[in-house]
This record gives sequence, structure tokens and C-alpha cells, in this order.
Amino acid sequence: MPPLKTFIVEDNPVIYDNLVSTLEELANVQVVGHARDERGAVDWLRQGDRFDLMIIDIFLLTGSGLGVLKAAQDAQLPARRVVLTNYATADIRQRCAVLGADRVFDKSCELEDLITYCERMSDGTATAPGDLPRDPRR
Repeated sequence: MPPLKTFIVEDNPVIYDNLVSTLEELANVQVVGHARDERGAVDWLRQGDRFDLMIIDIFLLTGSGLGVLKAAQDAQLPARRVVLTNYATADIRQRCAVLGADRVFDKSCELEDLITYCERMSDGTATAPGDLPRDPRR
């Protein structure tokens, strides 16, 4: 299977580097773009590059991952959108769902779930959003 083309919005360089190496090694992910703030992410989205998945942090250097989700929703991008945050509260999960996020993963305890999600997307065992495990807290 071809790699899962992924765009990552994460401002912390250590987290970004670790996330990229983990996903590329374990889940057949190819990172095709990266932004550290809302503006950079929105500008990248406007370029029109094709990708399969966005992984978005909520709190960024400037702006917010919620703004990135809104921009992706407004653009009606076909890519799946997931949030990876340290603030996976019920309120954040709900706000992300309203803005079109398929899932919200907690950085502190759901990284393996994100890896599984990416593996299933990249190996073709999940062909539609309904085929992927849903977040039981939503």
C-alpha cells in the first residue's frame, strides 16, 4: 500500500520529531507537510496539495488548532482530520467534532490508539470513517 500522506500541525519540535519518526516507522505514514501555527497551516492548506490525513494540536505558537479545523471544514477537504492534544477534555472533544474532526487523541495516554488509527487507514482495513474505532467519549 502507498504511504498515508499526512500533514501535521504541531508547534513543539520535540513532539513533532518523535511523532514523525514513530508514525513513519510503525504506521506507513509519509509526512508531506508541517506547520507550527494556525496561519502556516491555513496557508499550506490553500496550496491545494493532496493528502490523506491531518494531525492537529489544539494549542499552537499562534492561533489554534480549532481555527485549522474550521479552515479545513470550510474548504471541504476530503482528508480525515484528527486532533492530538494534551487537553482532550469533553468540551474540546465536542468542539473538535463540530468542526469536523474524526477523532481526538490524548497525547498523554492515547498515542497507541493514534498509531492503530493510522495503520488501519494506511493498510486499507478501514475504508470509511465508520470502519475506524470511534471515540467512546463522544
